[in-house]
Amino acid sequence: MTDIRYRSTDVDGLKIFYREAGLAGAEKLLLLHGFPTSSHMFRDLIPLLADRYHIIAPDLPGFGQSDDPKVNSFDSIAETIERFTELVGFDRFAVYVFDYGAPTGFRLAVRHPERITAIISQNGNAYAEGLSDGWDPLRAYWQEPSDANRQALRMMLSPEMTRFQYTHGVPDAAKVSPDGYTLDDHYLGRPGATDVQLDLMGDYKSNVALYPVFQEYFRTHKPRFLAAWGRNDPFFLPPGAEAFKRDIPEAQVTFFDTGHFALETHATEIAAAIRDLLG
Repeated sequence: MTDIRYRSTDVDGLKIFYREAGLAGAEKLLLLHGFPTSSHMFRDLIPLLADRYHIIAPDLPGFGQSDDPKVNSFDSIAETIERFTELVGFDRFAVYVFDYGAPTGFRLAVRHPERITAIISQNGNAYAEGLSDGWDPLRAYWQEPSDANRQALRMMLSPEMTRFQYTHGVPDAAKVSPDGYTLDDHYLGRPGATDVQLDLMGDYKSNVALYPVFQEYFRTHKPRFLAAWGRNDPFFLPPGAEAFKRDIPEAQVTFFDTGHFALETHATEIAAAIRDLLG
């Protein structure tokens, strides 16, 4: 039951790669990764949950093995993933969101609340207080989308920054496998990847603009909710995790002594928390 299958499907002309595990007919769990990674980030989590859930983890358009999006925007990515879920038969599912996966998954929830059975947000933000000063270079580009401000964001795509995202805030960096950030750097180096990523950094302001919409969804529908947070994340701060309880008082908020990529060090603990949430 824990075997992982590696597949791809055509979604309106785009190849979307995905990992699949578990048994058809079990409760469905959709895993949505973030920047700058791919479904590879779930390599340790999937085997810990596949005995109980039917799991699918796609590479978002523009990431990993998937094709680049036709339009480099979060709306476009969400539309593609929404169509993807329909094609693979995910009509009702819990969704695990991380980083860029959060505004993608939250868009799906707003559009189709009847399809969402639960949400696990692992360092996936929806509140202004969750954004650190590390977002200042992107804020500058949002306010003035000049070429100079766009080029300044190239440092976010460097191997040094990718490794920083994996290791910052981790008490023992020797516990972080180099496989993840090395693979991410490979994908970031593919033709056209830089422009896709810079476009998405510019469009991230659309996610911040939608925070009130996401929060209204939380208040109205109050899905089962787990915020599983790397406490030492340099980009998404703990107040962003705690804020979910304002709109979903029954939300579970759990902090781990690690950084942005919490699964690199705490996959076992996060899997246990997911099992507790979903039952």
